[in-house]
Amino acid sequence: MNESLKNEGEGLSFEVLKSTFEGQNLFKDKTWLLSPQAFGLSGAELKEIKALGQACYDFYRALELLYVRSSQGKNLLRNRELLAPWVAEYLNRGKPESLVTYGLDRAVRGTLPPVIRPDLLLTDSGFAMTELDSVPGGIGLTAFLNALYGRVHSSKLAGCDDGKGEDMVDAFYRVLAARAPNIHVPYIVILVSDEAETYRPEMEWIAKELRNRGRRVHVFHPDAVMPLGDSICVGIDGDPQAVDVVYRFWELFDLSNVSIAEYLLGQCGSGSAKGGQLMPVVPPMRAFQEEKLSMALFHHRILEDFWREHLSKKSYAILKRTIPQTWVMDPVELPPNAVLDAPFVNGKPIARWEQLIDAGKRERNLILKISGFHESAWGARSVVLGSDSSREEWEEAIWRAVSMASTSLHILQVYKKPKRVAHPVYNAKGSVVSMEGRVRLCPYYFVDDAKQAVDLRGILATLCPADKKIIHGMKDASLMPCVSCD
Repeated sequence: MNESLKNEGEGLSFEVLKSTFEGQNLFKDKTWLLSPQAFGLSGAELKEIKALGQACYDFYRALELLYVRSSQGKNLLRNRELLAPWVAEYLNRGKPESLVTYGLDRAVRGTLPPVIRPDLLLTDSGFAMTELDSVPGGIGLTAFLNALYGRVHSSKLAGCDDGKGEDMVDAFYRVLAARAPNIHVPYIVILVSDEAETYRPEMEWIAKELRNRGRRVHVFHPDAVMPLGDSICVGIDGDPQAVDVVYRFWELFDLSNVSIAEYLLGQCGSGSAKGGQLMPVVPPMRAFQEEKLSMALFHHRILEDFWREHLSKKSYAILKRTIPQTWVMDPVELPPNAVLDAPFVNGKPIARWEQLIDAGKRERNLILKISGFHESAWGARSVVLGSDSSREEWEEAIWRAVSMASTSLHILQVYKKPKRVAHPVYNAKGSVVSMEGRVRLCPYYFVDDAKQAVDLRGILATLCPADKKIIHGMKDASLMPCVSCD
């Protein structure tokens, strides 16, 4: 049992949890193990997670500056020359021109994702960030779990202890409504693509919850939205209703399957040049914000001075200890005396990425995954752990990454093994058992642009069996919110 919560009592009963989830499906066709208790975090762990939220916000702001200056061929530093056009080339690789144009347009300059969610592994040496998601799933689910487990952890829910009385549902609405500041009660539509269909139920739940609170929010398929003059609209009770804010729940690789996307992209260039008002679309359709290789850029030795100059000392330090060493797998021809900035093989530097095939098991303690803008870039679909793969599987993954590089770059990241923890769960018969497992934490930060800060409003814990090397939602896992145990 999680020792930090041993005094919380029995928690939620199996009957209550079972009946609750039978009446409300938060993820389409997904099930998980139920737990009577939320996952406990120490005061020091929560303090670190809250500080990480501000660091992630600062990182996104600095990443935009890096991308824009790289695209324009401008100097990256104040007092000495540093040009890096290759940064924009990396981040634009494989993207359609309309998407690149949109991402650089002045009309969307400064726009960040309204909700930021890193994926954190809980290790013996602290947290390890494996991803920074700008289109995160789990918002509705975590809000639902917070409300459910709040019955037994009323004053300790992580992110709900700052005295503001704002839950995740209110925070979600706040950051969306802020994109239409001149409208008292804006009409907000959440568009969920076919690719993201799994998450439609949780978005339906949060939209219904907001309507119960007097807000105007609905979920639609993108095909239900149509242009109407200078705006877009949806049909409500047979009448067209103008939309004030669009929350897009689709990854940008899915653009070709989202009928309204080209219209929204087309507003930049033409609409902004005429001084027109762009339809607020959040998260903004800025592809560089969805690339995992941004973590490799943070560790790139050429860019170290840039990050030190444009991040606070505190944000730089927390990102440095949280983001594992990461490299971009870009297969380029090198001079005979040059080597790659890459992991060593047999204790020696390498000149070609294919040489990683010969790395021993210990040297293959690496995660290989696609960076972004590809259907396999989400949901752990492309993730390969070298030390857990056969030599044949590892060789196949390396060659796949090399062959796809002209359109879709991959990254390598040092694997930080999550530590073992024990937490109570219900088995199939409804009895409480202690589950040995490893944990991924997903904190949800809601962006306050006016204050240039973020608010933590919930943390989702995923507890997977200890023999699972890659942690994600699965039927053998348990999903629960986090609470403070201090």
